[in-house]
Amino acid sequence: MSLVEGTPAPHFTAPSKFNPGFAFGNIAGRYILLAFLPYPGPERDAALALVESQRARFNDNEKLFFGVLPDRASLEAAIEDPPWRWLLDEAGEVRRLYEAVDETGELAPCWVVLDPSRRVLGTAPLARGPYVLANFVKFGPADLHAGPPMHAPVLMAPRILEPSICRQLIEVYRQDGGEPSGVMRARNGKTYAALDDFKMRRDAVIEDEALLREVRARIRLRLLPEIEKAFGFTVTRIERYIVACYSANEGGYFRPHRDNTTPGTAHRKFACSINLNAEEFEGGDLCFPEYGLRTYRPPTGGAVVFSCSLLHEATPVTKGVRYATLPFLFDEDGERIRQANLESFETAES
Repeated sequence: MSLVEGTPAPHFTAPSKFNPGFAFGNIAGRYILLAFLPYPGPERDAALALVESQRARFNDNEKLFFGVLPDRASLEAAIEDPPWRWLLDEAGEVRRLYEAVDETGELAPCWVVLDPSRRVLGTAPLARGPYVLANFVKFGPADLHAGPPMHAPVLMAPRILEPSICRQLIEVYRQDGGEPSGVMRARNGKTYAALDDFKMRRDAVIEDEALLREVRARIRLRLLPEIEKAFGFTVTRIERYIVACYSANEGGYFRPHRDNTTPGTAHRKFACSINLNAEEFEGGDLCFPEYGLRTYRPPTGGAVVFSCSLLHEATPVTKGVRYATLPFLFDEDGERIRQANLESFETAES
């Protein structure tokens, strides 16, 4: 069995009670108890009764339960009420990923326990439920699961843009007014932009060529050498020049996500967030749930740079307005990937 302690938990997308494309890879920062459940009957009832007996020990900040159901009728009948969260695995793809099958490939009901960094802590047959639950509820604070608090593998680089350029960029947004910013989704091998409540942000495109030259020059001279030093990666391409606005009036936020999970975004290597007015808003920091609760907030003109593969979120702005410029960085190999995937973009969701 390869799904042993320390193994990274496989990512997957599956229907949930309310989301036909729930991305399980976007859940981190909490202990997770997965139950690969059998069809309705006494075995399932006994497993769920054990979870119910420990209901008070589950909470959204520390410990989550997901029941993986083999049939649609069970999902439709299930009640989504914490700690109960449900996922459908009708075709058996998820249970095969998690080795919840016997030698013939049939469902083998079991428990899988994941740590807050989305790595396997252990697996057990469903009959070992009393032992699994007794140990699961004893886990301490999720943020301390590794001992001391963890640090995300990010680069903080101050003084990339001087205050005068930051003010010019903010003025670009104010004159433009911005447009609602969508999120990239994948469907049937295609990439499209969708507007939904996963993200609350408005963006303005920087079109002033003189200002763009100033921004590019500073990124090239002040930031790219730091990226090469820290990550051993030579950036040759920059994608998009925008000013993004997260406003407290709208509760501006971006929920946990990764930046390279669709065919149309697979070329992206590093994300970069440069704050333009860090002293003028509250909230709005970056968080990397796989690495704990610590948040990251570059100063005005400073950047935080991180791999597009990292799960991250922009926490809600609670006061004021956050302005930032948010380029993606990649290289010539990434450009070949981008060109190959240009046909994957759909102009609108249909």
